Amino acid sequence: MTHRGTWLPSAQSRSSAQAACFVRGVIAAGLGLGSLAVLVMVLWISSPYPDSGPGEALRVAAGLWLLAHGADLVRYDTLSGVPAPVGLTPMLLVALPVWLTHRAARHAMDGDEEGEEGVVSSVGGAFFGVVGGYVAVGAAAFLYAYGGPLPASAVSSALHVPLVAAAGAAAGVWTADGRPRGSLLGWVPRGVREAAVRPRFRVALRAAGAGVVALVGGGAVLALASLVWHAGAAYGALFQLAGDWPGRLAVVLLVLAFAPNAAVWGAAYGLGPGFALGAGATAAPLGVVGTPALPHFPLVAALPVGEGALPVHWATPAVPVVAAVVVAWFTVRTAAPPFALREEAWSLRETAVTAALAAVGSAMAMAVLAALAGGPLGVGALSEFGPVWWRTGAAAAVWTAAVGVPAALTLRAWRLRDRTPRRWSTRGAEGGGGGGAERGRWRLGRGGNGGGEVAASPGPVDGAAWWRPGGRGAVGDDVSGPYDSEADFLPIGDPAATVGVDWHDSGAREVRPSETVVPPESCPQASTAAVGDGPAAPEEPR
Repeated sequence: MTHRGTWLPSAQSRSSAQAACFVRGVIAAGLGLGSLAVLVMVLWISSPYPDSGPGEALRVAAGLWLLAHGADLVRYDTLSGVPAPVGLTPMLLVALPVWLTHRAARHAMDGDEEGEEGVVSSVGGAFFGVVGGYVAVGAAAFLYAYGGPLPASAVSSALHVPLVAAAGAAAGVWTADGRPRGSLLGWVPRGVREAAVRPRFRVALRAAGAGVVALVGGGAVLALASLVWHAGAAYGALFQLAGDWPGRLAVVLLVLAFAPNAAVWGAAYGLGPGFALGAGATAAPLGVVGTPALPHFPLVAALPVGEGALPVHWATPAVPVVAAVVVAWFTVRTAAPPFALREEAWSLRETAVTAALAAVGSAMAMAVLAALAGGPLGVGALSEFGPVWWRTGAAAAVWTAAVGVPAALTLRAWRLRDRTPRRWSTRGAEGGGGGGAERGRWRLGRGGNGGGEVAASPGPVDGAAWWRPGGRGAVGDDVSGPYDSEADFLPIGDPAATVGVDWHDSGAREVRPSETVVPPESCPQASTAAVGDGPAAPEEPR
């Protein structure tokens, strides 16, 4: 009885926790679906000539919500009567379901901002509960949109909706669990796990991320420049596609949703392979191959079609070059930090291998982004639209490896260069005379023992060294230049301590703040003094 009385409340608490996680998944899906439904309903209400009732508008919103997960829509009202698939996903809309599922799974374990505690402490319970509730709403949305003008494909919806929900929920529970690396790499073989936790892998991953950001950012700059260059054509396409202002606002919002796609297309264009404009048509910096059949859309009207190969198009490979330099910079900032000694820096092999790993990571990420940014817009000529993922990934690997690895090695050599002059030099005196004031110049450098001390030695004066006969600073000449009163940082020490010192030895030229070694020629009275015998005897009068 005691065992049963103890076990039943535990089972009930687990069931209630799973139900709470399921509800959180339902709420996350409802928030995303409701946001799109409100937007579509506002546009439908403001339209002066709506084609259908509010039910059809809500079915369109459900179809757009499924499209945000990557599901393919099917358009039946075509001129040929053949159903046309719409698989070009607006990448900006994908961020909405991913963020909502991430937030729901994280709050299921940690609680929300209002101080509510998490409903479950199990990672698996939170994950499966949130994903189950989200997928249940996705199934209901698919059934509701099935009778609308833009229904979704059953196979595509069954594949993409759970996948997006699982990705967001996994990121949420991983964040709530403190981002442990062991749980993230638990399914990876042991050898791969040991290699992944090394500093080289972390640096390569960080450099790869920076390279992808540079590529996509450069692609966004290219897309914006093309849109500004073809502003007239884009403006005409906008007014041709929609006749009233609510319709034009809907087109503008759709352009914003496709802005990340345009950035990836620009990156693929700068890398060289370009992107497909239909079956057999490709746009690349060297020109457009084939005859594209383009739909009416402002972003499509801004494409460089019909202009040939212009020098401004040939300059677009500057984008992958900049990205490769960014990869090299993020690699060397850890491999050879500024002012690091050669013994502290990574070897040439480690630096090159890390830059090459970063290039591979950048290529893989660009291939995934290219696959997400493209898709079909119909059948026949529009069955292929957007960058080809394997060409984009291969081009990214070639660019970042061919430019990034030599750039990383060059930057490493530049940071580890010898910045240490070996002597203390002076510049000429005013007036050219021997009694002119001279100023000493100190330059940082390593001493004769290879350390980081400051080394100093009398430098050449007016083309002659002080130890050479006939040069300035010889015995009997005025040597006040290198050791004048302006050099107050050189206090006068014991002149007797310099007898027998070899001034050509680099180790003897090292000085410390508490003492100064003065050449014996500058103190003639100490030349006859015996070391350790006290002061020299005075000269007898002649």
